[in-house]
Amino acid sequence: YLKTASSKKLHNNICHSSRSHSIFLINIKQENTQTDQKLTGKLYLVDLAGSEKVGKTGAEGTVLDEAKMINKSLSSLGNVISALAEGSSYVPYRDSKMTRILQDSLGGNCRTTMVICCSPSSFNDAETRSTLMFGQRAKTIKNTVILNVELTAEQWKKKWEKEKEKNKTLRNTVTWLENELNRWRKGEGRTSTEVQNCLCWYLDDEINQQSQLVEELKQQMLELEELLGSSRRDHDTLQSELNRLLAENEASKEEVKEVLQALEELAVNYDQKSQEVEDKAKEFEALSEELNEKSSCLTTIDSELQKLKEMTNHQKKRVTEMMSSLLKDLAEIGIAVGSNDIKVNSINNGVIDEEFTVARLYISKMKSEVKTMVRRSKQLESSQAERSQRLQEAESELTACQLRVSQQEAKIKSLTDSLQNVEQKKRQLQENVDLLNEEIVRIQAQGEQKLVCFWFCICRHGAVSCLQEAVEKQIQSHRDAYQKQISSLRDELDSKEKLVMELQDLNQQIVLEQERLKVEHEKLKAADQEKSRQLQELTVLQDRREQARQDLKGLEETVARELQTLHNLRRLFVKDLSRRVRKVKDSEDSEDSSAQKQKISFLESNLEQLTKVHKQLVRDNADLRSEIPKVEKRLRAMVERVKALEAALKEAKESAARERKLYQQEMERIKDAAKPKPNMGRRNSAQIAKPIRPGQLPGSSPLFSLNRSNIIRGGGNDR
Repeated sequence: YLKTASSKKLHNNICHSSRSHSIFLINIKQENTQTDQKLTGKLYLVDLAGSEKVGKTGAEGTVLDEAKMINKSLSSLGNVISALAEGSSYVPYRDSKMTRILQDSLGGNCRTTMVICCSPSSFNDAETRSTLMFGQRAKTIKNTVILNVELTAEQWKKKWEKEKEKNKTLRNTVTWLENELNRWRKGEGRTSTEVQNCLCWYLDDEINQQSQLVEELKQQMLELEELLGSSRRDHDTLQSELNRLLAENEASKEEVKEVLQALEELAVNYDQKSQEVEDKAKEFEALSEELNEKSSCLTTIDSELQKLKEMTNHQKKRVTEMMSSLLKDLAEIGIAVGSNDIKVNSINNGVIDEEFTVARLYISKMKSEVKTMVRRSKQLESSQAERSQRLQEAESELTACQLRVSQQEAKIKSLTDSLQNVEQKKRQLQENVDLLNEEIVRIQAQGEQKLVCFWFCICRHGAVSCLQEAVEKQIQSHRDAYQKQISSLRDELDSKEKLVMELQDLNQQIVLEQERLKVEHEKLKAADQEKSRQLQELTVLQDRREQARQDLKGLEETVARELQTLHNLRRLFVKDLSRRVRKVKDSEDSEDSSAQKQKISFLESNLEQLTKVHKQLVRDNADLRSEIPKVEKRLRAMVERVKALEAALKEAKESAARERKLYQQEMERIKDAAKPKPNMGRRNSAQIAKPIRPGQLPGSSPLFSLNRSNIIRGGGNDR
């Protein structure tokens, strides 16, 4: 109806605009058949058209007129909301039909929910800003909600009498206060009797009020007791029905469990049967392969047997031919030997002897060939017997294999039949499970429906005004329990999240520490390798230095010996020279001894060179001796450094092992903490109390609301 009533036209902002506001009204009435109490309410569903700027939409003609009317009505609504937000004494409800209809929804006896629509585009920033300001002003409006009760004539009469009594007491109080004021103005005091009468009057009024209140409370108690008894009876019946349904549900659950167990057993049997079928199929394939091999072997044996038969026949023919030829030759020889026509000549004796020896050799050769042929024929006969026996064995194996193949085929057929039966049973059990699930859902729906009917009966048979406080208390208790549950769950969730975050941070720290330890381990390993290399170099250098020291000692000893020799030679040379000089001086005949002078000069030069070499060797020896403590000190420092690095590496390895062990323990604890407890979710879900909205009884329909509800949707530049 709304689609047909509203027109849709095109403009630049949106391709299908309804061009109108939509208001949908639902009147709700509730009547108590026992107390004749009536509750009324209205539900407005309002869909406002978006505000339109002509410069952006490009509207013309009727579309422009409709845009003007839409903007005018929205402007009137904004004026009303601004007046209500500012607390103005005059609110222009009558400026528009829409604001006049929605007068109760704006600052009246209602509960209003407003949804505004705005665009995130920068093109519509002005409209978005105005829409948000519109919603912000609308949030400041406070409505006053009261119960819309239509009283009966008797209730109006009781209320009138009560107000009349109240008015009478107020009038008496006013007259007494006026008299008291006049008396105080005149300077008269109050006697004790008057004070006592006044107090008695007050006490009598209070006693009357208390007695009336007690009577009302007694009446209410009787009504509540009757209601409680009826509700208890209904509760007992519903409890018995619920117990019956629960028993049926448990029975159906047991049936479902049995069916599922049977299904599992069938599935296991099905798997076993399928495995057996696969095994039998593999065995059948192996038997077929073996049968093929036996058949091929049998064909080869047949072919060999045929060949042997042909060979034996050929050998038999050959033997018979040879025997016949041999017999013919023997007959001819016998005829030739026993003939009377043969003349024995002495000349031909040698030739005859030769022919006879040749014939004897030929006969012996023929005998040996005959023996070999006989032996070969016996061998062929024995081999033929063996081949025939093997052929019979192969035929018996072939028949046995054929029998086994037929048995396996029959077994496969029976297994396939049983497999089909199992599948049919499985399908039937699945259908039964589906039917049982549907039955469980139907039973649960019936239980919920009966529970709703129970609460509806309570609402119909009970006095709503008397149950309001109980319902509010129940709502408050449910709300408090729900809030406590939510707060406890949130606290638990926060603690779990904090624990998870702490564990993640700890895990990250452990990972970083592990990475750092790995890097340090690599560095220490590299440093250890470097130090070991340096240590090896130092040991080699130390060995070289020791070798150099030993060589130096030998060189020193050699140099000392050479120096001693030089000193001895020098002493001898000086002695010889002085002796010769004395001889020359003493000699009367001084002759020119140039050769001796050259020899002396040569010896002196050699002596100078030897002294220089000696001095250089002494200096080198002193330098080497001064370097020895430094090298030893460096070597000791290097050894200590290597030992310290080895200790640090060992400590780092131990700390890494400890950290790894702690990390593994922490990870196991995290996994144990992250595992969901078996009954935690059920306990939490069972403890959460279902919230009950104010003004709505538990289990009742939202149509039985005691107050008005209004929903307004609008704002924005497009829909």
